[in-house]
Amino acid sequence: MLHLTSCHALKALMDRGGAHALFDVREQGEYAAGQIWLATSLPRRAIEFRLSELVPVRQTPVVVYDEGGERASLAAATMARMGYGEVSVLEGGLPAWEAAGYPTVTGVNVPSKAFGERVHARGAIPEITPEELEKRRARGERLLLLDTRTPKEYRRSTIPGALNVPGGELILLADDLARDPATTVVVNCGGRTRSIIGTQALRRLGLANVTSLKNGTMGWVLAGLDLERGATREPPRPSPESRRTAEILAGRVAAAEQVPLISVSDLLTLRAKADRETLYLFDVRSQGEYAAGHIPGAIWVPGGQAVQQTDDHVAVRSATIVLTCDGIARSVMAAAWFRQMGLRGACVLEGGSRAWVERGEPLEQGTPARRPFGLDQARAGVRRITASELVARLWEPRWPLLLDVGTSREFEARHLPGARWLPRGWLELKIGMLASDHRDPIVVSCGNGDQSMLAAATLGELGYGEVSVLEGGLQSWSDAGHRFETGLTDAIVEPNDVWLSPNLTGDRGAMLRYLRWEIALGQERDAR
Repeated sequence: MLHLTSCHALKALMDRGGAHALFDVREQGEYAAGQIWLATSLPRRAIEFRLSELVPVRQTPVVVYDEGGERASLAAATMARMGYGEVSVLEGGLPAWEAAGYPTVTGVNVPSKAFGERVHARGAIPEITPEELEKRRARGERLLLLDTRTPKEYRRSTIPGALNVPGGELILLADDLARDPATTVVVNCGGRTRSIIGTQALRRLGLANVTSLKNGTMGWVLAGLDLERGATREPPRPSPESRRTAEILAGRVAAAEQVPLISVSDLLTLRAKADRETLYLFDVRSQGEYAAGHIPGAIWVPGGQAVQQTDDHVAVRSATIVLTCDGIARSVMAAAWFRQMGLRGACVLEGGSRAWVERGEPLEQGTPARRPFGLDQARAGVRRITASELVARLWEPRWPLLLDVGTSREFEARHLPGARWLPRGWLELKIGMLASDHRDPIVVSCGNGDQSMLAAATLGELGYGEVSVLEGGLQSWSDAGHRFETGLTDAIVEPNDVWLSPNLTGDRGAMLRYLRWEIALGQERDAR
């Protein structure tokens, strides 16, 4: 039975601040164009993959919404099948919320970006323009450029000569950097948030010779300067003394910000009741450290990204959030930012993974693969077709419909010749446009086969009797030496399932609009 929640009831629930989650189940591009403030983006195609991580307690009240159409109801049904018993649909969707005069925002990761702009305004963060930085570089001044983004972003493009130090790692270098006051440390990211947060973190840790690069790599491009691509420079390694100092500095920050430090026993107690009270356990170290050994069940969310994308990882804002590293340095800095952003349940495992091992508890190695809900059942019930079998079928009188359910970017990059693109979020609502006869043969494909397996199971539930999945996904087609088609052709719905940063598109007009939007965020939130 479908349960509805009025806009007034949802606003009251959010104002009370109790345990709940609010999900926008539209595509990411739709979400970026306008969403309810503090809603988490969870497109329908991601529900089976991410919901249990975002809402680990299945008794948590969950509200879902769309544009007032049918996708929210379909999403609620999926959640109910997953065991979530308190799921409701926002009556009237986003249009009704807007009509009621309740707050909405545009963009992605808005809580983090708005917070960054407030830090910038209130902390009087020093900045250097790209033009001034380039002049100082040309004069041969002593500069150390630190790119605080992920290694993947850094390799794609960076300021020439910059070193990659993901934001959460900065505290480990703070003492080493302070020993060379004659060198100006310049912190950058792709736009503003991570460079602002990184610069302020270093200032708080005692550095006077640090500044933020205004508008990051976007500002650099808009100034007419060239980025470096494919950089592979290793980040500087913190000295043992700097690491020790980082722990001391973190202790001071924890005391000043009232960040609770909990013991391993406390964590074990929290885990014992995690089926009733929401607990997030985030490991904020580097990916290599996480893979080498982490507390079982901990989710890898590196510190800089955790602060940049809080809404992507914390759907239940009243939850207890335990952050862990190998001591307290990196986790305290992340927890301090979390608490300033209103996530008052953030705390730190004192001693981190070291304390866990010293207690005699085991570590888990590797990066656990997410197992989508319903995938095993789908695999057991869905027919599969190999690449060679599909080639043979293409010459049969009843030509099968080739349906690609990957992302629009994946489809644009490569797809089976003649395939039509229809994302899973729209599958039930649009499949009739392509296959009006339930006897029509359909072959479903995607990148690795997971989305297509779930889509094929849905088609079976809809009554389509001749549905197959391409075994091994598109990779198997490639391995067999068959050609692909490219381009975003034959799309059944608008390809707005992926939001692209202007850094990826290279669109200078989009960069300008993005930066203006980001700068205005802090003022807008303060006004509310």
